[in-house]
Amino acid sequence: MAASRRAAVLLLTVLAGAMVVFFAMKAAPGDPALSALGENARPELVAAFRRLHNLDLPVGEQFATWISGALRGDFGRSLTLAGGVPVGQLIAGRLPVTAFIGLYALILAGVISMIVGTVAALSRGTALDTLMTSFAVLGVSMPDFWLGYVLVFFLALNLPIFPSYGFVSPSDSLPGALLSGFLPALAIAAPMAAVFSRVLRAALLEVMHRPYVQVQRSLGLSSSFVFLHTIFRNALIPYVTIIGLQVRYLLGGVVVIERVFGIPGIGSLMVDGAFGRDYPVIQACALTFLVIVLGTNLLVDLLCARLDPKARGR
Repeated sequence: MAASRRAAVLLLTVLAGAMVVFFAMKAAPGDPALSALGENARPELVAAFRRLHNLDLPVGEQFATWISGALRGDFGRSLTLAGGVPVGQLIAGRLPVTAFIGLYALILAGVISMIVGTVAALSRGTALDTLMTSFAVLGVSMPDFWLGYVLVFFLALNLPIFPSYGFVSPSDSLPGALLSGFLPALAIAAPMAAVFSRVLRAALLEVMHRPYVQVQRSLGLSSSFVFLHTIFRNALIPYVTIIGLQVRYLLGGVVVIERVFGIPGIGSLMVDGAFGRDYPVIQACALTFLVIVLGTNLLVDLLCARLDPKARGR
């Protein structure tokens, strides 16, 4: 029953999000017919273009046609970016790149925050704790696009360690993808790592003073055993939860960073679609991001249920 209710909520959320994106695009200024044909196109050509792509239908009928196709995996065809090419084909070609950069950034954020948060909690009240906490505050205050330019300046121009622009697909070369994707992934990961490390530090300190931890220590269990099997595991629940909540910001960072570094992913496709008034492309990209966020939140809920000892005992 709970699973069916959760599936219904997810479906309704996707439909509501699709509706918001669709009607927001219709309310935005600009005409895809003029973007595709030019501002000086003859009126009869503009009218023919609109009829061809069903842009002359009532808005409600356009939405019904689009959402029924989207539920079947048919997002329509590109209007201006790649005239006539199925939007699903465009997304399928770029989704692996965006997924790679996003996963790369998430792994970097996880590794950095695990180290910083754990060290800060274990050295509470010391200069090292202050240093780690200051790092977290600094990371939260840095916009990812600004950090991207800073990283390019220091690690690509002054010290030519990483490429400053472009991306090598992991299907072509995994080492090349790891090298060319490091700076953009780090630019996205740094602000998230700052948030993750603060949450992990607070969770570790809170769990350390729980009665069951004191009982385990009084039984003579080693500090490392208590920390790894009890303190750290219980602190992972709020930590994993915040990771799920930050996925939406990760995707927002991907959109910006892909433009900064010239990465051919869904984010840059969505921006190009916005400039070209390519409604099907923008709607499909936004819907893809929404499904990724909802799917990630579902996985986080399941993982937290596995980590929670109360849930495991039921």
